Amino acid sequence: MIRAWPTALVPFALLGLLAVGFLVLRPLDWMTSDVPPVETLTVERVALGPEGIAVWVRAGGSGPLTVAQVQVDGAYWQFEQSPPGPIERLDGARIAIPYPWVEGETHHLLFLTSSGVSFEHTIDVALPTPVLSTADLAAYGLIGLFVGLVPVALGMMFYPALRDLGRRGLAFVLALTVGLLVFLLVDTLEEGLEIAAGAASSFQAGALVWLGALLTLLALLVVGRRGGRAPEGMALAVFIALGIGLHNLGEGLAIGASFAVGEAALASFLVLGFALHNVTEGVGIASPLTRERPGLGTFTALAALAGLPAVFGTWGGAFAFSPHWAAVCFGIAAGAILQVVIEVSDYLRRTARGSGDSWLSGATLLGFASGLAVMYGTAMLVPF
Repeated sequence: MIRAWPTALVPFALLGLLAVGFLVLRPLDWMTSDVPPVETLTVERVALGPEGIAVWVRAGGSGPLTVAQVQVDGAYWQFEQSPPGPIERLDGARIAIPYPWVEGETHHLLFLTSSGVSFEHTIDVALPTPVLSTADLAAYGLIGLFVGLVPVALGMMFYPALRDLGRRGLAFVLALTVGLLVFLLVDTLEEGLEIAAGAASSFQAGALVWLGALLTLLALLVVGRRGGRAPEGMALAVFIALGIGLHNLGEGLAIGASFAVGEAALASFLVLGFALHNVTEGVGIASPLTRERPGLGTFTALAALAGLPAVFGTWGGAFAFSPHWAAVCFGIAAGAILQVVIEVSDYLRRTARGSGDSWLSGATLLGFASGLAVMYGTAMLVPF
């Protein structure tokens, strides 16, 4: 069997030589010599400061792209590009425009390439972009705590009441957990695909969402079921907290980016909406622990695993947002949540079978529907 390996490598070697030959010799260039290269320019981030407008762009298409002129609100303006010169395919550049933008106003940007192709971008509400400072880190970190850690910790405070539930009550709570996780799964995929649509088309960010979800799902299933046993109890609670934490990381990215560009205004009803929306996540983490007696340190660690990623997400969204990397994060979160849905559903089935009941009962159906309804109803309170 070992002797056969060298012959198996021959096709790969020939394929590599063929690829190198096409890249070096370019034998088909004569077919496209009269066709102009396709140009695409994606605006990934905009920053507004005292010196004007800074725009981070990324080139796509089939060849290098040169930004020749820039318009702001219909007028041509001087600009400085870093690094200068043509932008190679998939490379990025920073374009600084010394334009006296007006706070609260809408500004329209237009980029003209050397071949005459134009690309537009609109700043809906001009607000100063936060800079990396201790004060802004603290402010955005506080937002992350309010929308992530605090509601999860509040939800986990229902643990004593969950322990007093009977067999049917536990089935109801487990089914409710599945319902809220299914809602999070759909919400995560929608947000990921929406952000992927704003990334450079060459990155295939939409595919990254699905591929990230699939690979994460398979990896977590392998880890969770090593030894041939499905996770339950504390192990299952950790997986639930991990899945929710990855979702909160993506949610924090979206929140931080929205606040930074003025698409969302921080108000008390926004914090309250997220708190009500996310408090059920803590209930879901605590539900597999009803047959155990974990200490306060365990609950603290689970709450941190589920809630603190929202803090890092808001920091990343506010100070270093990138649409294709955000799409990857949402894909990973979706895969983690789907793995938890599978494991909690399997735990519900095994628990029901051990009690001589069917996993599909009136209590489980009502719990699943209640989980979806609670998440949908509280999501309506979030003004996004």
